[in-house]
Amino acid sequence: MFVRLGAALAAVTLLSSPVLAQGAKPTDPQIAHIAYTAGVIDIAAAKQAIGKTSNKDVKAFAEDMVRDHEAVNKQALDLVKKLKVTPEDNDTSKTLSKNAAAKLDELSKLNGAAFDKAYVANEVAYHKAVDSALETTLIPDASNAELKSLLQTGLKIFQGHEQHAEHVAAMLK
Repeated sequence: MFVRLGAALAAVTLLSSPVLAQGAKPTDPQIAHIAYTAGVIDIAAAKQAIGKTSNKDVKAFAEDMVRDHEAVNKQALDLVKKLKVTPEDNDTSKTLSKNAAAKLDELSKLNGAAFDKAYVANEVAYHKAVDSALETTLIPDASNAELKSLLQTGLKIFQGHEQHAEHVAAMLK
């Protein structure tokens, strides 16, 4: 229940925060910051899982999340440096960070199978929300072709993460 609510909240946050509301399109620096923040959030959750789980499948999944999100975030940082653009913090990235901190705190109170199920279920929900935001808002609104391409590459990777998370979740039932 909490996981589904969290996913719904994440999706609503991504798609309707003040930065994106009222027809205002996010700027490329805002999009870069939102995408980078989403990656940082998943890295933190994965590192928490690596430290808490004893399930080899959950640990392997979390290690994949760290590896892949760190790689995409490195590419994003390299791109903004190349373009001489400073990612711009905004209400969406701030809200994402605040909600993620609350989720990490919630997960920190769980152990064993309860933690594993909650972590993986949150990963499914989180990737669905981020993938949706990439498809419907961030990619279409990106002006720079290189940023748009990086977001499209990230989307393909993150869709794979969503499927992987769903597979691990099914194994935990």
